[in-house]
Amino acid sequence: MMKILIVDDNENSQMLLAKYLKNYGECICEDDGKKALGTFAEAHYDKAPFDLVLLDIMMPNIDGQKALKIMRKIERKWQVKPEYAAKIIMATSVNSVDEMSKSLIDGDANEYLVKPINFDELSNFIDGLLDKRIDVQRCDATEPNENAYLLSNSALIE
Repeated sequence: MMKILIVDDNENSQMLLAKYLKNYGECICEDDGKKALGTFAEAHYDKAPFDLVLLDIMMPNIDGQKALKIMRKIERKWQVKPEYAAKIIMATSVNSVDEMSKSLIDGDANEYLVKPINFDELSNFIDGLLDKRIDVQRCDATEPNENAYLLSNSALIE
């Protein structure tokens, strides 16, 4: 089973995604980027990182693009090997080439979906992930310094 983080400021979208994804694993929902980053960092601290993150781009406090970059930074601080990094899917209602390139190239997202989300596309992506999973313990890296867990507004946003 996967551990899934759904980040969307629209409660209906959260509920719909969680209902659809519950067969893939445990779903945790957050409604803004700042809360999501705290949850994401805490999961690494607890040695139970997320396998999959669905991240809306337009959100309050910290937008999805910035949250994506910080999530990747958290993984680097925890010395997560690339093959064990969370698979992050960016979701937006705006079909923009600029936003897509920011997500996939600049932010290192794994997928970019335009809302309303096509659940067949989402399923194909997730099923592909499940086919490639390696059954080894994810957190075999050494622990980083104590600053990796701190998530005040400035700790990981440099």
